[in-house]
Amino acid sequence: MNAADVFARFHKPLQRPLSMATCYDATFASIMDEAGIDVLLVGDSLANTMLGFARTADIGMPEMLHHTKAVRRGAPESCIVADFPFGADTTPELAASNAVLLAQAGADAVKLEGCLPQQVRSIREKGIQVVGHLGLLPQTATSLKQTGRTPEEQARILSEAKAMEEAGCCAIVLEHIPSALGAQATDLLSIPTVGIGAGNGCAGQVLVMHDLLGLGPRQPPFAKRYVNLREQALAALRSYHADVSSRLFPTT
Repeated sequence: MNAADVFARFHKPLQRPLSMATCYDATFASIMDEAGIDVLLVGDSLANTMLGFARTADIGMPEMLHHTKAVRRGAPESCIVADFPFGADTTPELAASNAVLLAQAGADAVKLEGCLPQQVRSIREKGIQVVGHLGLLPQTATSLKQTGRTPEEQARILSEAKAMEEAGCCAIVLEHIPSALGAQATDLLSIPTVGIGAGNGCAGQVLVMHDLLGLGPRQPPFAKRYVNLREQALAALRSYHADVSSRLFPTT
């Protein structure tokens, strides 16, 4: 699937915003595909949500390849974007070789954090689509506070977004920035923006699966919990434990 064509359908003039959610395994990939989610993101957030690490920077290419393959098996026809893990794009050459591995694992595009136009060009030379990621950068951030509040930060983010577009990105994720800045970036670019805590003016939205499904104990302030699966799972497991303990299950 050509990820650039998928993202291009959601740029100005907007017919409807693009929906993206993180996904890490075959089961939820098949559910998201059936639900009609436009793009599945194999996010490096799997370090926190699935593997129990404190930081997204605590995983590498082996984990990303493993989970990208799982998501592709669960959603053979979906558009899948895979994150570069920390350190996998330190040089243009390394970025290109790792992009090839992620594409072979099933990714239609790769996503890298920060303003790295040379890496983007190197990956595009391999025929692989690239999604940028600006604003808050979880892999290297020392604080999870909103960025882009000062005029200097705003100018920098807009300049970086334009540089990444010119280098060949097919979309830009904007994380935890003021809504006005998200809308300004969307107007500036000819490629779609995908916001995560960047306001309703972006061309699409992305959320971490565990946040929107209520699977985690905490969530960022900009996320919306659509269901509390953690509480439902706890109730079901407690009922199972009680039934086994009291010999109500199995019945024969």
